[in-house]
Amino acid sequence: MSEEPVNSNDPLQSLTQAFLLNFPLKAARRLEAMSPDGVAALLQQQKVHVIARVMEKLAPQLNLLVLGKLPPELAVKVLELVEVGVALNMLARLPEEDRAAFLALMPAASAQEFRALLDYPENTVGRLMNPAVLAFNLHTTAGQAIQLLRQQKIESLHQLFLLSDDLRLHARVDLHKLLLADPQTSLSALSVPVLAVVQDMAPKEEVHEKLEHHDVDVLPVVDMDGRLVGVVEGQELRDAVREDVATDMQTMVGASRDERALSSSFFAVRKRLPWLQINLLTAFLAAAVVGMFEDTIAQFTALAVLLPISAGQSGNAGAQALAVTMRGLTLREITMRHWYKVMLKEFGAGFINGIGIAITCSLGVFLWSRSMGLAIVMALAMVVSMTIAGISGALVPILLKRFVLDPAQSSSIVLTTVTDIAGFMSFLGIATLMASSL
Repeated sequence: MSEEPVNSNDPLQSLTQAFLLNFPLKAARRLEAMSPDGVAALLQQQKVHVIARVMEKLAPQLNLLVLGKLPPELAVKVLELVEVGVALNMLARLPEEDRAAFLALMPAASAQEFRALLDYPENTVGRLMNPAVLAFNLHTTAGQAIQLLRQQKIESLHQLFLLSDDLRLHARVDLHKLLLADPQTSLSALSVPVLAVVQDMAPKEEVHEKLEHHDVDVLPVVDMDGRLVGVVEGQELRDAVREDVATDMQTMVGASRDERALSSSFFAVRKRLPWLQINLLTAFLAAAVVGMFEDTIAQFTALAVLLPISAGQSGNAGAQALAVTMRGLTLREITMRHWYKVMLKEFGAGFINGIGIAITCSLGVFLWSRSMGLAIVMALAMVVSMTIAGISGALVPILLKRFVLDPAQSSSIVLTTVTDIAGFMSFLGIATLMASSL
């Protein structure tokens, strides 16, 4: 389609073009009082760059309707000329088949760029959000908003959002207020503040934190310029958290995120075997610690019987600390700068739990062996190993995150090595120091 106006010599047409080009914001407010068909018919008489200038200022609910009423070739040219953020917003809210049709009409380079920008990275809020968001300019009246809503296919509606003249998120309006308002009432008069927002490129764990702290069911998503690009609703959040929990359970024990219950055996082996080899190496390290005390074990054979108890209890204590710390990192309750507080907390918990377990365990050892020295060794080993395990359970995921690694990735394998060594070393080391009392 030519970029020349239909009636280039018409004075009225020239005045309209000058008004649209020089005062696009005022023009957009006037156009929002018209029907989408009327707006599309008016804009089709203008040059493409004039249409793009006005479309950038129209409320999202109207510009999307107008875009669909323009000839496809003209609509594609408009999408290429408007600001990238506005174009992405419109493309994201289009039905998939319409979006594919527009991209197919674009030059290959432009289409490839838009596809890349529309495809958010894994584990970001953009992957979780629903781009079909309802937003109007804050000066729109209740009557105009209702009229526009009736022209769209909306499955559910609880609230809509208001944008400032520069298309940034400004406030929100509850549906019941809109329905009960006088048609001439401005939406800004019905609005209430937005309690919380989240950026589209933020990690999706941040959504849970925002919803939990602010007690909202719908969380608006904005881009880096503060423009509304979508919303995250409660169900999407619950599904994401459920998926994260299941995925973390796999990665913490060295299984791949990609593996499923019905994956092939060869796929499972390819993903698991490297971590099993690493685990074997760490097991040799733990065995080497036991070998250091071979003479002590040979002299007091009862130590070999009790050795798994010490390692097992420290492993359980470390796993508890790891689970709590992992949850805190996943839900962004803590960050790396909280490492000292988390470590102190787990130090205290491990020490107190160690004392409690030591009392029970030493009593059992004494009744079994009738050796007070062996009971004391077991008690001291429990306190030491469970304290170390608690600290390790807190620091392992934080250190992994510090070195830009996935804190869930096989953290339990690393922790198992630490707790085994701590359990063996504390139990056998104390036994060696107290050999004369055994």
